[in-house]
Amino acid sequence: MSIPVELGELADAMAVYRFGYLLTIADDGRPHVVAARPAVTGDTVTVADLGRRTSSNIAARPPVTLLFPPAEPAGYSLIVDGQAAVRDDATVTIAPERAVLHRPAPGLADAPEPAVAGEPAPGCGSDCVEIDLTAG
Repeated sequence: MSIPVELGELADAMAVYRFGYLLTIADDGRPHVVAARPAVTGDTVTVADLGRRTSSNIAARPPVTLLFPPAEPAGYSLIVDGQAAVRDDATVTIAPERAVLHRPAPGLADAPEPAVAGEPAPGCGSDCVEIDLTAG
């Protein structure tokens, strides 16, 4: 299911979550994850007080993801992908490119094992709501 949302609504979606995780890519290709309290400022998302490793990862590889975990097991996670840049004051600005509310489909824990490794089990799925970040 897909429901378009204006960029201005990203701030409202983020306000539901107490915190998020900023995922960057390290030199060895592994994800580097730090807890963060991002804020929407105009048409960007800002994150302050990040460490040297996160800043150097962003300088070398600007694509990042913000992941906000759900408050309760049946809740949605908010996932925001974008391009990041580090400002002189160690604040990161992220230009959001895609956002989605995501949760496993009800009963996923009871789903049968996949018949073929790497493929979804029969009846397996997710409940996703795409957030359209294009204004207009």
